[in-house]
Amino acid sequence: MTTMIPASSPEPSGEDIARGLAALELAANDHPEVETQTVELFETAEPTGETKRVAELRAEVAEAHRLAVLQDDDTPLLLESDKVRKMRRKAAEAARLHELAQDPMVRAYKAAKMRRLFVGVLVSALVLALSWSTAGVQAFAADGAKAWTAAWLFAWLVEPFISLALLGVVGSRAYLAVQGTPLTGEAETVTKRIEWLFLGLSLGMNAYPYLPGIAAPFELHRLVLHVLGPIVAVAVVLYLPVLLRGFTDLNFGTGEASAEGPHKGGTPGAYRENARTPYPRTPPVRTPNIEALAARVRALIAAGELAPDPGIHKIRAALKPMPCSTDTARAIKNAL
Repeated sequence: MTTMIPASSPEPSGEDIARGLAALELAANDHPEVETQTVELFETAEPTGETKRVAELRAEVAEAHRLAVLQDDDTPLLLESDKVRKMRRKAAEAARLHELAQDPMVRAYKAAKMRRLFVGVLVSALVLALSWSTAGVQAFAADGAKAWTAAWLFAWLVEPFISLALLGVVGSRAYLAVQGTPLTGEAETVTKRIEWLFLGLSLGMNAYPYLPGIAAPFELHRLVLHVLGPIVAVAVVLYLPVLLRGFTDLNFGTGEASAEGPHKGGTPGAYRENARTPYPRTPPVRTPNIEALAARVRALIAAGELAPDPGIHKIRAALKPMPCSTDTARAIKNAL
């Protein structure tokens, strides 16, 4: 305990000082732990050292610990990126297109599309080849007539009417082959003779003026150029029915057609087991009820909506939107 001495009090004497020191010594003897704690506090106290560098390092260490924990989590690796999703979408689309391409209806559609393409190319080549030979035939038929005279003008008609006749014969034979009733026997022989006659006339009239012994001087390249058109026409005429018959014989069903049927040797449905998701098989063909359809046509005739003796196309139009093929309409007409 500190004794406050007023400023106005007299200066302490030596006796007073001695008494004060004795009192302090007595107090220290009564509470020795106070002095010990005070000394220990001053001996062990150190500065904290919490500087800016220490705080930054502590934050960096704490961040590293948190990153180490988060890096062990593989969840971000399970997420799909935009590239992965795009590739997955393209792969799924390719798989579905592959599966769809094996469907019988799609295969039939593609075959019909390719048939139109090939027939168009071949017919175009045939028309160009016959047009190419027109000039040669005209020179042969004109026989030196002056330009724009009657003989010179009529000479231009020789090759066109031969070509039209040839195209008509070839086209009809090809159409019958596509419908599954190709010409056979004597009819096929006569038709082929007619085709060869027309082609021979065109080839002969083109080549004759340029044959050795006829042309003076003989030039091979001129002969080749003039016979090129008829030769191409012969090749197209011979191949076109074969091509159309081949497309007609394609089998887009299950490959179970009878060997005696019109589709023998067709492509079997061997893809079906490899498909990822089996597509439905071709539905069975339902036989139409001819009697019921004929009764409906009779009712339309009685109501005046159809003529008493309607044609096949009229019957098909009257039964729409019901499916009615040409064969079915023919059977209905026979039943009437």
